[in-house]
Amino acid sequence: MQNNFQSLLRLNANFRALMAIAVICLGLLPLPGYANDGTDLLAAREAFRTGKIQLLPGYAERLKGSILLPYVQYWALSARLKDASPDEIRDFMARNTDSVLSDKLRGDWLRLLGKNQDWGTFLTEYPLLVKSDLTLQCYAIRGRIAQGETLALKDGVALWFTGKDLPEACTPLFEQLIADNLISHEDIWQRFRLALESANPSVAKSILAYLPGQQQSDARLVDMVTTAPERLLGKPNLDLDSRVERELAIYAITRLARRDARNAAQRWETLRAEFSVPDQHYVWGQLGLYGARQHLPEALGWFDRAGVDGMNDELLAWKVREALRVGNWDVVQATILQMSDSARAEPAWRYWLARAYKLHNKLYQANALLAPLSRENNFYGLLAEEDLGAALGAQTVNFKVGSDEVAAMGRVPDIARALILYKLDLRTEANNEWIWATRNFDDRRLLAAAELARQNDWYDRAINTADRTQQLHDFDLRFLAPYRDIAHKYAKEYGLDEAWVYGLMRQESRFVSRAKSGVGAAGLMQVMPATARWIANKLGIRHFQADSIHGLDTNMQFGMYYLKTIQQSLDGSLVLATAGYNAGPGRARRWRGEQALEGAIYTESIPFSETRDYVKKVMANAIYYARSFGQPGQSLKARLGSIAGVAIAPLCGGTDENAPACDN
Repeated sequence: MQNNFQSLLRLNANFRALMAIAVICLGLLPLPGYANDGTDLLAAREAFRTGKIQLLPGYAERLKGSILLPYVQYWALSARLKDASPDEIRDFMARNTDSVLSDKLRGDWLRLLGKNQDWGTFLTEYPLLVKSDLTLQCYAIRGRIAQGETLALKDGVALWFTGKDLPEACTPLFEQLIADNLISHEDIWQRFRLALESANPSVAKSILAYLPGQQQSDARLVDMVTTAPERLLGKPNLDLDSRVERELAIYAITRLARRDARNAAQRWETLRAEFSVPDQHYVWGQLGLYGARQHLPEALGWFDRAGVDGMNDELLAWKVREALRVGNWDVVQATILQMSDSARAEPAWRYWLARAYKLHNKLYQANALLAPLSRENNFYGLLAEEDLGAALGAQTVNFKVGSDEVAAMGRVPDIARALILYKLDLRTEANNEWIWATRNFDDRRLLAAAELARQNDWYDRAINTADRTQQLHDFDLRFLAPYRDIAHKYAKEYGLDEAWVYGLMRQESRFVSRAKSGVGAAGLMQVMPATARWIANKLGIRHFQADSIHGLDTNMQFGMYYLKTIQQSLDGSLVLATAGYNAGPGRARRWRGEQALEGAIYTESIPFSETRDYVKKVMANAIYYARSFGQPGQSLKARLGSIAGVAIAPLCGGTDENAPACDN
């Protein structure tokens, strides 16, 4: 059965590829001269994938003169890179100068050079690379150190301070810096904390190995604290004179706080006297963070106990969010002013600072922030525009490029190649080509490219490309509305606001009908398999086939049915339903406050960063779609509404075993 299924998948993939070739042959792309190249390219790719490298020269011969030839040449050279001469590699890069494949081959070569410690050649080629990564950065620093460049040591130390895992190429660099005392024991403990803050206990355990033997700990203790922090805190012989046990106790408190910040704060009160003032400040800051994510009013007091040195921009942001929920605008204003210049320049904090200024009758300062913000095309720009009113708010101008500019864009080789690859269903290669080709485009060229993508039904590239303009904007391209007949039918059937539905679909999939998330959500509206089965049962669909959820009609019907079900269960609120569609209706319900909350404040204080960003974008998208559909009447603030207060139930965190931890 499994083999039959795999065979069907292969047949389906081959069918899509043949259809793509047919599209090219029928002349639906502005790509003269390349009609027969698709078959050979797909065959060459399969030969490369299956290790039949000996077939590639034949395909290269058949593709002579084609803009697709570099792919076959890249695959052939990549397969024997270890044995290729520098002249061969440089010849390919010279023949394909300023191309995504040239840069990719240079990156591949640099990895090989770094691994072999050929620092002379590496340092010659590395400055020519456009797209680097951490592996190559570490190799570059090691090469500079090997060549006697002392400034490289400082760059190496800067890479150390992260909670993320780092590539193997960085290990020799850090070992050298530690041996030379350029990374101290205190720096090692700092990265240990960063790893645990980032919920990377495996990274934290690997960092312990850099410590001297007497400071090391059994890595299994980290696992124990991760799963059961109370076990360490309840140890009768907890040795807080030991640095290892102090750090593990701090981790246990913060780990407990992820689930139940109140309980963690009570436990901390019994221990804190045994810790240094900086450690106390650190823990109070973490308690404030998790308390604010759990929407606990006392979190503001915990933040205050962190002092200046216990706070950073992330903690200050969460202090503002909790102050917004409790209506303490004095704290909102004072806390935003404590942020770094870069954080304070973010649209969110400019907007909320302006609101605080208005409440304190500082209208000049408020308008000085709102006026430029109202010219930005985002959630806060729309709110600022509404706060200023029609007289002062920015006016939206829709710019259109000419058909001659679009036609000229279709003749750009990199763009033409990207379109062919897209029609051949080689989406990764197509996206890479497109992103490379458009990386330095000005606004007019971006809009010409976006319109060309739209004409070829490449909706996600059209939207993402149009989104990048700085001065000239085409909102019809930014907010494409394909499949309108199907969407309108089901929006009307389920009584949904069509602009809101499109705002949500744009955020879910960018209208990629075969989009599939890492957790299995599928299609335009990213419907989960289990949800699809539930909906099929509710709609009385017998013998439902899971793969049918990828169909446009079924996906929109199921997605809108589910969206309407969520909205009805959440008082009809667009904001709650949007949050519920992303994070689950139970969470959206638990994030309400005891008192009614302004919809924008509810949105700002959503504990999960992904959901918070999602709701902002969906709600802003809905405004632009409403304008596009000729329905501009309802403001963003009206759509956000007021979120009714409820008796507090467990939020993320808390003692309810079904409540999620506040890790995002």
